[in-house]
Amino acid sequence: MSDQKKNGLKIYEENMKLLLLCGCLVTCTVSQYTFDDSNGLGRRFDGIGGLSGGGATSKLLPGYPEHLRDQILDYLFKPNFGASLHILKVEIGGGSMSGVGSEASHIYHDGDENYQRGYEWWMMKEAKKRNPKIKLYGLPWVFSGWVGNGTNSPYTYPERTVEYIVKWIKGAKEYHGLDIDYIGEWNEQNYNTTYLKMLRQGLDKNNFEHIQIVAADDFQAEFETNLARDMLLDLELSSAVNFFGVHYSSTQSNLGSIMWGKQLWASEDYSSFNDVKGARCWARILNQNYVNGLMTSTISWNLIAAYYEGMPYQRCGLMTANSPWSGHYDVNPTIWMTAHTTQFTEPGWIYLSHHSGVGHLVGGGSYVALTSPDKEHLTIVIETIDYADSKCLHEALPQFTVVNQTITFKLEGSFKSITRLHTWFSMLGNSEQKNFTVTFSYNGVIEPDDNGTFTLEAGINQIYTLSTVDTADKGNYPTPPDPKPFPLPYMDNFNDVVEHQEPYFVAPMSGSFEVITSPGSSNKVLRQMPILKPVDWCETENFTLALIGNISWTDIYVETSFSIDMPNATEGVFLAQRINSGGCYTVGGQGFLFFVFPKNATYEFWGDSRRATLLGFGPAPSLKANGFNKLGLKVKGGFAEGYVNGQLVFGVRMPEKPESGFPAFGTAGFGRADFDYIMITES
Repeated sequence: MSDQKKNGLKIYEENMKLLLLCGCLVTCTVSQYTFDDSNGLGRRFDGIGGLSGGGATSKLLPGYPEHLRDQILDYLFKPNFGASLHILKVEIGGGSMSGVGSEASHIYHDGDENYQRGYEWWMMKEAKKRNPKIKLYGLPWVFSGWVGNGTNSPYTYPERTVEYIVKWIKGAKEYHGLDIDYIGEWNEQNYNTTYLKMLRQGLDKNNFEHIQIVAADDFQAEFETNLARDMLLDLELSSAVNFFGVHYSSTQSNLGSIMWGKQLWASEDYSSFNDVKGARCWARILNQNYVNGLMTSTISWNLIAAYYEGMPYQRCGLMTANSPWSGHYDVNPTIWMTAHTTQFTEPGWIYLSHHSGVGHLVGGGSYVALTSPDKEHLTIVIETIDYADSKCLHEALPQFTVVNQTITFKLEGSFKSITRLHTWFSMLGNSEQKNFTVTFSYNGVIEPDDNGTFTLEAGINQIYTLSTVDTADKGNYPTPPDPKPFPLPYMDNFNDVVEHQEPYFVAPMSGSFEVITSPGSSNKVLRQMPILKPVDWCETENFTLALIGNISWTDIYVETSFSIDMPNATEGVFLAQRINSGGCYTVGGQGFLFFVFPKNATYEFWGDSRRATLLGFGPAPSLKANGFNKLGLKVKGGFAEGYVNGQLVFGVRMPEKPESGFPAFGTAGFGRADFDYIMITES
């Protein structure tokens, strides 16, 4: 037994003594459950995963110091260490808002094609480096304007959309050595049968027969029934789609999709704050998505909460890494709830059948059992999560009760000869349990008697894994540095940024910004790339915007130097302060935006991102039509001042709201602009 397991066993025994003293394990229910394969097995297990994207949820992770970044990635992907994920799902970026931010596209317009943009290639390679068996899954939220070709739908020109997706898959292989396993259609939008069939044809034509299609990556409401019906009437469509992918189904599946026989996935789920309450939600649905809904894969949105504080859906990841400037990160309890399944199974294992290894506990909670294809290994996962404080964010959860219970298990069939089961334990205590929490603690070995029988005392809000697999471990690194605020003053001239990448701390909300070498020089600039309006996923306006810094900032000065002296340029650029919302909520949010338009040497000062509240406008005579212009925006003591090339062009009293927010910069429309640096100081 390893030292880690010995220490875990000691901690577990001490904790159980404490619980007994507290009277937490008073037995209320006695029940027996049989694990038997004599009458066949259930469905194939396809794995547990995490989703990087939807959008820009991993944005800040690449900016961590390398040794800390490696630790974080180990907690996510390294086998027998942390979450040990089986599937990594990533966003296929389109250059516009998709949830928490915008991700880069591989094609923006005719003649443009680049497979170095963005960080999802890097994320997939890091996952594969740690676990070569991990499955890769791509799904678009936003499509670049090249796909829409003047429309706001990827289905108007389906052959173009197929080409876009196939090129992304080819780029993954040719430039990064990555083999994609699964591809989705369009996140949480109506499915299109013509496109699905053409996508299958396009994949096969390009020798990607092995790639399987998940549809429709949408909320359950009606799509499952309609898609199952359409597949029943169209055998080509049925052959094209391999998996039903459902989002936030509250552990339930539609009868039509179950009867059709396709594997069912919770292809996006969880989406909850990753404290103990969120961990209860995650532990429960990892079991009950199969117990109630026959879903053979569950994928967490999101993989890691690596985006600024103040963005939507704070800390809705399996762990948190949103402070790269300090190096601080949090290994949240959701990591260890994942480990209860992932460290003891692999995709391709098989669930036992309901009532012979899968079901609900009489005293509340659930159990699932999985076996390896050769039936040499058996894993049992038990959860007794109570109703109180365990509801996931998007879940319709009916009331239920969980009580302390004595559970007797009996192994039959191929499993009767098992003599040892390694036991791992977690408890996610509520206020009545004095918030007592233990995560993924080794609990020694259970030895069934000659009849294959053994007994377990299970309290409320507990998770047990019992398995013949003996390789599991609770990985650990030294405590990371303490968190610190975003540093001020801040200056980035982008010269240290790898070409075609975003600066680590620049977080696009709309549009896409990448570093290029300025034509005719060795100087690097940050360029806004899309010149066509993307096919949007959430509401946008005709502008691009990137945030940086801290949402709590009030009185600061922000400065940049910009040029729109190039083909396909935007008509103007802006600096902003006190932007108080991000992601899909950027549009409609508040803030103060200072626009300049070089061709007619004018400025505008607005009080919101929709440009509905005009606070000032007029000439900016120092603004040059060609070359670089220096732009500054100062906010202090209720006043705002705008500067162009060092000259004051306006000074106005600001509205009282918003009181704080991010600084930002961007363009007045989808068009090119180069930024030479970004500087932020206290005003």
